Amino acid sequence: MAEAIINGVLTANLHLPQDLIVSDINQERLKFINNKFAIATTCDNILVFQQAEVIILAVKPQHLKEALGGFPRDICNKTIISIAAGISTNFIEELVGKVPVIRVMPNNPSLVGAGMAALCKGKYADDQDLQLAKEIFASIGETVILAEYLMDAVTGLSGSGPAFVYQFIEALADGGVQVGLPRNIAYKLAAQTVVGAGLMVLKTGLHPGQLKDMVTSPGGTTIRGINVLEKAGFRGTVMDAVESAYLMSKKLGSE
Repeated sequence: MAEAIINGVLTANLHLPQDLIVSDINQERLKFINNKFAIATTCDNILVFQQAEVIILAVKPQHLKEALGGFPRDICNKTIISIAAGISTNFIEELVGKVPVIRVMPNNPSLVGAGMAALCKGKYADDQDLQLAKEIFASIGETVILAEYLMDAVTGLSGSGPAFVYQFIEALADGGVQVGLPRNIAYKLAAQTVVGAGLMVLKTGLHPGQLKDMVTSPGGTTIRGINVLEKAGFRGTVMDAVESAYLMSKKLGSE
């Protein structure tokens, strides 16, 4: 995700390469980032804390506390943006002191500039901090601003949702192969069908049920397929998947 953010920020001309610095324990990863973006790299997080005005924590939840080790608690002129799933702004504030913290839940399609990110602010952050973070994540997709209590729900839906959709695309393609389509054609048909359906929801403003009704002719092929999905509990299963991911996000935040 860090690579996607860097690419978005540079492509949108929000910052120049010389404005950025990346820290990682993986030397090979740092070499790759330096070669691709021509930005400074280091293994020293404290150096980043000293030099950067805005610090983006693009780490797994279990590594966040370690990543913030050595953060100077006697300063407040930094802004921290965290994309660690399930980790509250309050948890980070307890580690770093009275520093503006913005919590963000982006998702995997950010890698191709088609992400969906939800943002919220901690108690020491203001609207200016929130706007700064919004501009960064708008460079790799769409953004929404929500109350923090909804962030675990976001994780369950748009955070984990791409994996559910990828599995659906794979299943659609498998169905196509089952009835005779070549594998490469089946994947293209399935993926573009999902992209197009998503755009129909976003661009027409119609309820998904209305759009479904537009495709399902009486006694036709599509309603037969819908019938099979309904009998298999398709909608309930998807809802349960979102809820399960949501509960896991809450668990991560409580550990």
